[in-house]
Amino acid sequence: MQEKIIVFTDGGSRGNPGPAGIGVYITDGSGQEIYREHKFLGIKTNNESEYLALNLALNYLKKELKKPTALVFKLDSKLVVEQMNKNWQIKEDRLRALAEKNWKLLSSLPHSTCEIKHIPRAENKVADMLANQAMDVAQI
Repeated sequence: MQEKIIVFTDGGSRGNPGPAGIGVYITDGSGQEIYREHKFLGIKTNNESEYLALNLALNYLKKELKKPTALVFKLDSKLVVEQMNKNWQIKEDRLRALAEKNWKLLSSLPHSTCEIKHIPRAENKVADMLANQAMDVAQI
C-alpha cells in the first residue's frame, strides 16, 4: 500500500508586519501524528509566515523521507496554495524568493504524488494553535 503523509502548515503575524509565528503538524494517512513544531520568527508579514511554515515542513521532510511517498499539503492560505501551484503570479520579490526555495525543496523530496490544497481555517486547528503558541512567545 502507498504510504501517505499529510502536512498541515500555518503562519501568522500580529500586525502585518508584526510578531510572527509558524506551526507545522504532520500525520500519516490514518491521522497518526508524525511531527509537530512551532517557531517564533520575529517580525514578518502574514504571507511571509505562511511561506516559512511550508518551508519548515519541507525541510523536515527532506531530512526524514527515505522512500517515495504520496504527499498532501493542506494550508489555509489561498495565496500560498495558488502561488505554489503556479496558478497565480508572485509579484513580491520576498515571496517569490520564498516560493523558489520551497519549489526547490519540494522537487528534491522522494514523492510519488504531491498535492498542495487549500482548506478552511477550521480544518487547520492544530497548525493554527502551534503558530499562535509561537507568537505568544513575543507577548510574554
